[in-house]
Amino acid sequence: MSTTVSPLAPTDVPDMPAISGVKLGTAAAGIRYKNRTDVLLAVMDKGTTVAGVFTKSKCPSAPVEWCRAKLGRGQARALVVNSGNANAFTGKTGKQSTALTAQIAAKAVGCSTSDVFLASTGVIGEPLDGTKFDGVLGTLAEAATPDHWMDAAKAIMTTDTFPKVATATVKLGKTKVTINGMAKGAGMIAPDMATMLSFVFTDAPLSSAVLQSLLKSGVEDTFNAITIDSDTSTSDTLLAFATGTAAANGAPKISRASDPRLKAFAKAFHEVLADLAEQVARDGEGARKLVEVIVEGATTKTSARKIAMSIANSPLVKTAIAGEDANWGRVVMAVGKAGEPANRDKLSISFNGIRVARSGARDPSYNEAEVSEVMKNPKIQIKVALGLGKGRDRVLTCDLTKEYVAINGDYRS
Repeated sequence: MSTTVSPLAPTDVPDMPAISGVKLGTAAAGIRYKNRTDVLLAVMDKGTTVAGVFTKSKCPSAPVEWCRAKLGRGQARALVVNSGNANAFTGKTGKQSTALTAQIAAKAVGCSTSDVFLASTGVIGEPLDGTKFDGVLGTLAEAATPDHWMDAAKAIMTTDTFPKVATATVKLGKTKVTINGMAKGAGMIAPDMATMLSFVFTDAPLSSAVLQSLLKSGVEDTFNAITIDSDTSTSDTLLAFATGTAAANGAPKISRASDPRLKAFAKAFHEVLADLAEQVARDGEGARKLVEVIVEGATTKTSARKIAMSIANSPLVKTAIAGEDANWGRVVMAVGKAGEPANRDKLSISFNGIRVARSGARDPSYNEAEVSEVMKNPKIQIKVALGLGKGRDRVLTCDLTKEYVAINGDYRS
């Protein structure tokens, strides 16, 4: 957890409203460091539904495997999140730790272990001592309140420089419902069906199938469209919980993803995911520039995504951005290596709206001083037009600075 907040941090932090049926509590359990808040417990009312998407890493953490095994029931009563230790690559010890943590949480909340969901973030390869949750979770269950959203977001931070929260209020039928979300992530970010850790809560009465559908479609152009360093975490977890308590105020129960009454809610849900995903990109380790990569004129959207990610993940492109150098030759390189259809002589490239290359050569109107000036902006847009079709996509990343190397060189020290 850094003491220096990223210069890209949002200046407008929302007031997070309470969500009926959700209570939160945080504590310092000494997972890795003493006297640092490192445990979050969320307690949900009976009847809460759950959905989730997780890393596609072939080396997933023990909590990811635990959640996958429990997700099919579609019910949740508790969420336990710890920072400081990822409980990944920990073998049988890791499985035993998740089982013990779930038992402690279930006793504290008064539910089945099958209704407990877990997530861990931090160092990979070190055993997590599940006994450290004993007593802590019981106290948290008793003290949990509906208004600890910022504390909860801070509790799950590792190298993050600011807590990441988002909220939206929307009508479902004629009833107002709320969506709250939090996320953590600053490094090892190239999500594949999720993000490092993110949790979304709502009081809308949605079935687990509907919630799962919203998540699966929602991550594609939000969390799956960001990258900081091209590394997909072993712990990527995105869970959504719907308490359904708004039904008491007249909100209709939604059991089909195709229900037309879901349209406004789905849009708001997507906006919360997008907000959180952008905050993760803004908090990239050592970042000083938010970088938006737009690829248009590709043969397909899928092709545009691959080319955009090739650009966004290129260390040469990212270091050029850090140095405020509009080195469009590196963008050409990244387009060419993506393995997707591209025609050099149809290619054009722009930085912050200024075209620097066209038709396979430097733009005739190129002005070095003009371009250098716009590269000083905290947000840089790289737009590539391929001229081959209608495929378009957009991804977010950040620059690559010396600070990124320093943070990761000292991470376990």
